[in-house]
Amino acid sequence: MLEKIIAVFAPHICLGCGVEENKLLCDGCRHTLPSLPSRCYRCYAITRDYAVCQKCLRKSSLRHVQAVTTYDGLAKELLHHAKYERAQSGLYELSAQMYEAYKPYAQPQTILVPLPTATSRVRQRGYDHAVLIAKDLSQLLAVQMSPVLRRTTQAHQVGSSRAARFKHMEGAFRVTQPARMQGAHILLIDDVTTTGATLEAAAKVCKQHGAARVDALVYAQAL
Repeated sequence: MLEKIIAVFAPHICLGCGVEENKLLCDGCRHTLPSLPSRCYRCYAITRDYAVCQKCLRKSSLRHVQAVTTYDGLAKELLHHAKYERAQSGLYELSAQMYEAYKPYAQPQTILVPLPTATSRVRQRGYDHAVLIAKDLSQLLAVQMSPVLRRTTQAHQVGSSRAARFKHMEGAFRVTQPARMQGAHILLIDDVTTTGATLEAAAKVCKQHGAARVDALVYAQAL
C-alpha cells in the first residue's frame, strides 16, 4: 500500500520505453514479452495444456507446468527490480500476467502453494516474493492459498550445474499441514524455473503427503 501511495507522487519509469507510469512495465511493453507455447517444461516437446510429456512423466511428480514467458530481457529486468530493489509493485504486475495466462485452466478446488524462499533471503529482502505472488493470484483466481511448505535448507541454486541443483534440493521442503495435502489439487507458485529441481522437490513432498495432483505455474523459464 505504501509503495502505491509513493507511486502517485513519484511514478515508476517503464523499464521498456522509459515513459513515466504508475507501474514498472507499461501495457505496450508488456505485450512485447514473448509467450511460451504449450509444451513439456522438461524436454520442450509440444503437449496440450502445458502437460509434462509421457516420457518425462516417468521421472516427474508434476503433471502440468506453465511458464508465462522466457527469463530474459524485460521479464528478467522486471523480476530483478521486484526481488532485489524492493519494487514490490512489480510482483503484482507479473501476478496479473500469470493470472491472464492461467485463467483458462483454473479450477475452484485448486490450492495455491508458494515455493518458500530460503529464510536468509527473506530476511535480506524483508518479504517472500513467492508468497506475495501467490496471495495476488489467490484473489485474482478466487481460490485458496495455503503456504504449507517450509524450507529445510538454505541452498542457493544460482550458478550450480543441473546435477548439483537436484542434489541440493533433495529433502529441501517439509509440509507443515499434511491434512491439507490429502487428495488435493496443488498448484505450486514461483517466479522462475531453470532445471525444475526446486519444483520437482516440492512436488515430490506434496505427493508423499497425499496430494492427488501437483501442477506448477511460474512467471518465467530460463532456457
